[in-house]
Amino acid sequence: MSEAANLIVKARTSKQILAPLEARAPKSLAEGYALQRQVAELLGAEAPAGFKIGATTKQMQDYLGLPHPAAGFVPASSLKANGVTLPFQDFLNVGVECEVGVRLGADLPFGPTTREQATAAVAEVFPAIEIVEKRYGDLAILGTPTLIADQVFHAAGVLGTPHADWRSLDLGAMRGELTVDGVSKGAGHGRDLLGHPMEALAWLANSGAAEVFGGLRKGQVVWLGSVTPPIWLDGPCEVVVAFEGLGKVLVRFS
Repeated sequence: MSEAANLIVKARTSKQILAPLEARAPKSLAEGYALQRQVAELLGAEAPAGFKIGATTKQMQDYLGLPHPAAGFVPASSLKANGVTLPFQDFLNVGVECEVGVRLGADLPFGPTTREQATAAVAEVFPAIEIVEKRYGDLAILGTPTLIADQVFHAAGVLGTPHADWRSLDLGAMRGELTVDGVSKGAGHGRDLLGHPMEALAWLANSGAAEVFGGLRKGQVVWLGSVTPPIWLDGPCEVVVAFEGLGKVLVRFS
């Protein structure tokens, strides 16, 4: 295993800011995803419980110097139930995102994928919260390939209740809102995810993450991206994400 993968995992487990990897840093997006796979192996997640998609908005892509989103694996330990209470101090510079989540009912092999193919592979759709950490200093110095290797800010995720008839919903038009202790902090629509949530899933199936992990698998959960910017938290609180028609999901930080 590479020294770079060990440094990433050491920083994560010790809750320290990840220092630039300098000569050990991946030089390209492909090298970043290959290093992410090594990180997954060190964490016992070489068969991921799912994936997250980040940088779905043009604003975040420009900030990271990307022409498209970025993806990260999700280990089983990341999956949290609706209504969970988590210790605030367990996270480093914690934030939350307003997401649409899916669970796959069929495999999606790595490669070009249409929205229709992606939709056909989905078994469940639900409101979701991704918990993220600002565990970096200057991203321009750290480098986007290293950010990808470190799962693109991912810390954990909360799964809402699946909607019984999600295929009847207009997933692109539905509005999602994130509140902290009852105060609205941001809102957006499903179409903010590359035009439609299932377009985001189709993108993931042809991404560097899907390539290094051997495609997407039945049963995996995917956070399709946030319809709001990350909302950084100052202390213990209650976070609720609500999507019109899809439902609500919440997490408490104590």
